[in-house]
Formats: sequence, C-alpha cells, structure tokens
Amino acid sequence: MSLIIKTLASSYPPQTPPIVSFLSLDAEALPDISESYDVTAVPFLVIQRDGKVLENVSGSDAAKVREAVERHAGKGGNTGKLGLPPALEAKRRPEMEEEETEMGDGNQEPLRQQQQEANGAEASGGSNLSKYAPGANDPATAPEMSSTQGQKEELETRLRELVKAAPVMLFMKGTPSAPQCGFSRTIVGILREKGVRYGFFNILADEDVRSGMKTFSDWPTFPQLYAGGEFVGGLDIVKEELESDPDFFSDYVAAPKGQGGMAAPEAQRQQPTASV
Repeated sequence: MSLIIKTLASSYPPQTPPIVSFLSLDAEALPDISESYDVTAVPFLVIQRDGKVLENVSGSDAAKVREAVERHAGKGGNTGKLGLPPALEAKRRPEMEEEETEMGDGNQEPLRQQQQEANGAEASGGSNLSKYAPGANDPATAPEMSSTQGQKEELETRLRELVKAAPVMLFMKGTPSAPQCGFSRTIVGILREKGVRYGFFNILADEDVRSGMKTFSDWPTFPQLYAGGEFVGGLDIVKEELESDPDFFSDYVAAPKGQGGMAAPEAQRQQPTASV
C-alpha cells in the first residue's frame, strides 16, 4: 500500500495551496484515530474533504485505491495511463546485439578450447574432483549448525507449543483487561460476546514471540487468533468467518454469551501465556 500511495502522490504536482495531500499513519500506534474512522483491518484508505469522509477502501487492491483517489481528486498531472506514471521499458543496446552477433559468427573457439582443456585435465595428470569421495580419516567438510539456526528452531518449537496452549489462543497487544491497540480491544470484545474461553499472550512482553509469530503465521500484524492449534487470522478474517458462519466458535463456547471465561487448565502451564 505504501508504494501505491507514493506512486499516486508523485502524479499530483505540489501546488500552493495544496489541492490534495497524502498522509500515512500507523493504525496500531494510533488506536484512537483508528477507532474514530472505524478501521478494522489494515491497510485502510480514508478519503476526506473539509473534515467529511468521502470514501473508504479496505485492502491493498491497487486498482480500487487508484480509482477512489482519482474519483475525488481527479487524475494526476502525469500523462501515464490512468493518471499513473508510464511503465518503464527496457531496450537492448545496439552494441550488445553486435557483440552477440560476433560471438555467433565463430568467436566461440577459445571457449571451446578451455572446455576441452578442463575435460582433459585428468588425462594429463590433473585431478577430476567429480569422482572425489571423502575418506574415513578426512576432516568433516560440512559446517556445524550455527547457534543462530539453533535459536530459530528453538523459537519455532516454542511457538508450536504456544499456539496449542489453549483450544483458542489470542496473540494480542496488551491484555484483555488492558488492550494496547484498538484491534486487540475489538477482538477481545467479540470473543467475550460469543462466550469463548480463550488463552492469550501479550506479544508486547516478548519481542522474540512478537517477531517470530509474524513469520510462523505468515501474517504481519496483530492480533492473531488460533483455534485448535490452527491459524484463523486477524480481526478482519475473524469478522468474515462470523459473517459467513455465526456458529464459527460453537466448538469453543464454554460460557453464556458475553461471559467468555477461563480456558482449560493446561493453558496455564505456558508462561507468560494467560487465559480469560
């Protein structure tokens, strides 16, 4: 999304006073602003004029973003297609074509001679390494596993255990009683409203887990929800699942709606995992 916005912004030349301005904000770092614009997923585009919201675009669909901006701000000053800078074209230099033509006309003989000399090295007393095999007394040639690789494997093992620490596990910013971002606060409210008992992990308290979960789940933002040890998604995915299937959490309901409670005792054995 950042690249899309920068490209669009570059197509509108600066003017005084400005006709259009582009701003980029970290939604998770500014939860009050996110809530005021009802941001439920990122990236999220808001187009407004004179303090009035004209249109919202959720997701990183370049075509939708471009169309929304040009619908309200007009096309940029560049002459490229649809107001965007024209695509760059790569052309072969004439001298490169001449060199390739010369090589094809008969200048490959030196290369052929080098290949023949290399292939005949064994016959002239050289060593043919293609037949080499280490002996019993030869030193080991493979490097030992680095400490960094060992740390990664140890972290991955820990994450596999964490996502199964409770039937439903929420990796969030803060705690259910004190969420540190609007997205985490919203998903906690959903779980409580559905009566789901879940474990949670405050990723702000452990940088290794915070960075590791992004790769482990292949999901760049938080919160992240797991059910039955399987990754469900972030807030937007959870909402979509509930819209298509209101009973999505039926297998994990253990309290009346609005009273999501303590998860299974085994969820307490992982620290600093907690449950509600």
